[in-house]
Amino acid sequence: TTKPIGQGTGLGLSMIYGFAQQSGGQVHLHSTEGEGTCVSLYLPRHHGAAPGDELAPGQVDIEVAQHGETVLLVDDESTVRMLLADVLGELGYTVIEAADSAAGLKLLRSDVHIDLLVTDVGLPGGMNGRQMAEAGMELRPGLKTLFITGYAENAVMG
Repeated sequence: TTKPIGQGTGLGLSMIYGFAQQSGGQVHLHSTEGEGTCVSLYLPRHHGAAPGDELAPGQVDIEVAQHGETVLLVDDESTVRMLLADVLGELGYTVIEAADSAAGLKLLRSDVHIDLLVTDVGLPGGMNGRQMAEAGMELRPGLKTLFITGYAENAVMG
């Protein structure tokens, strides 16, 4: 992408293409200047029974939340927040969302129980994810933090 940090990138065509390739499918794009782009995914039909409980060789067993742990998810990109909240929710986590560091800090200062902070590194609005996490650890000693970013080349945390 050529968009600057904080402007958001959505999920990106490379992820769509990668998903289609991994699934044995194809992608068709139709774009009209000034109108937008239509993306069509063509995936092969699955013939056969639904997969069982056994793991295939090389497949990883994903752990689910044991006791409905609470995750504070802070990301300015709404599509990323929605995707992560859905995945974490399906795994049994309770998810509280914040769109920027100010909203995240407000929740960290509250009495809400939070087991894990998941924050974008490149948050807009004067305080980045690292600074918000540091403030959160001062407010809640021992707070576990997971940093995420769409800008991996700029993600060195020190």
